[in-house]
Amino acid sequence: MRYVFIVQGEGRGHLTQAISMERLLRESGHEVAAVLVGKSPARKLPAFFAGTIKAPVEMFESFNFVPSASNRKASSLKTGLYNILHMAGFIPSIRFISRRLKEIRPDVVVNFYDILGTMGYRLSGLKAPMVCLGHQFLFLHKDFRFPRTGYSGHYALNMFTRMVAWGSAKILALSFRPMPDDQKRRIKVVPPLLRPAVLDLRPASGADDPAVRDGGYIHGYMLNAGFSQDVLEWHAAHPEVPLRFFWDRADEAPVKVVDETLSFYYLNDEEFLRQMAGCHAYASTAGFESVCEAMYLGKPLLMVPSHIEQKCNAYDATEGCRMASGGDSVPSGGSEASGGDKAPGGGGEAPCGGDEASGGDKASGREGEAPCPAVASDRFDLDLLLHFADNEFVADKSFPDWARSADSVFLKELTFS
Repeated sequence: MRYVFIVQGEGRGHLTQAISMERLLRESGHEVAAVLVGKSPARKLPAFFAGTIKAPVEMFESFNFVPSASNRKASSLKTGLYNILHMAGFIPSIRFISRRLKEIRPDVVVNFYDILGTMGYRLSGLKAPMVCLGHQFLFLHKDFRFPRTGYSGHYALNMFTRMVAWGSAKILALSFRPMPDDQKRRIKVVPPLLRPAVLDLRPASGADDPAVRDGGYIHGYMLNAGFSQDVLEWHAAHPEVPLRFFWDRADEAPVKVVDETLSFYYLNDEEFLRQMAGCHAYASTAGFESVCEAMYLGKPLLMVPSHIEQKCNAYDATEGCRMASGGDSVPSGGSEASGGDKAPGGGGEAPCGGDEASGGDKASGREGEAPCPAVASDRFDLDLLLHFADNEFVADKSFPDWARSADSVFLKELTFS
């Protein structure tokens, strides 16, 4: 079959998912004729993407998150105003997508959560089915739960997500764990799309790759470089702890060495994964893909969400263990959220709803104990991460098998007769 991908280029996750999907389809005898990637003035397409994906890559102007003045979190007001004011500039992108789809005439369009991709597909009048893919679609699932306070932004997020799914033949919701499909909303729950380079570090049979070890350093990724101030301040108080952080500062050197225990790296996927495999613990702005990579490798996680979508990811990873084991939760259609924006698990709270654990085999999980893979905060609180890693972390032993099942699941869902 012949496929076209339409990919939201904001951040790293959708790009690595497209790489994994293209590899799977190509190795199964299918063709990915083109990859259309939405770009914005604020983000540079990472070199690893163009250097790894085999299909032709074409760019178009797309929506953009606008950071706050501190360049830490996305500003909802600025983001909304920016995209509304630039709406006319997106019309050529919609026409471009429509034209390319009509020229290529694929058998299937795979949309990695780009709203302009949906509009272009609808404008093209193409009879081929569109499949929408992303973790955001899980937030529409009837069984997904939101907390009672602090998440009012999810209403706007879910409305946007429904718009992305408009006219799709299938909705594939990436999830940290198996869940029943939501037939009424046409949502199929699927595993994360991890690359072979990640999967090979922890094969189903045999021991972990020697690269997977506890190297004693904290590894991290920040979507917005403004969070670097948190890291610099913590480093000044704890210069003995090695820190290796990745950021989006394309204007800096590929590796900015602050001193012998702190370095900032511009995003390089191969180096990122190498550092992930060898770290003691991982801190991130809560993008779905890197969280899954850390969970697969059994690394303790600190999640520092920079916008509502990442807040939902953080809640799912920290409190999802309690949801999966039948703990207290609120349906997504329940009481309206209100109150502050404190991230779950922030401020040193017990992250997974249970009593604080200590000792034992934290890497593999203790018998009968619910997984507790992550803690969340509204800043890069590395004291919280180290305390969690050494006292409360319980790896999700079922996650690697769930991730390894992705190839067979996606081949089934993306093949139309």
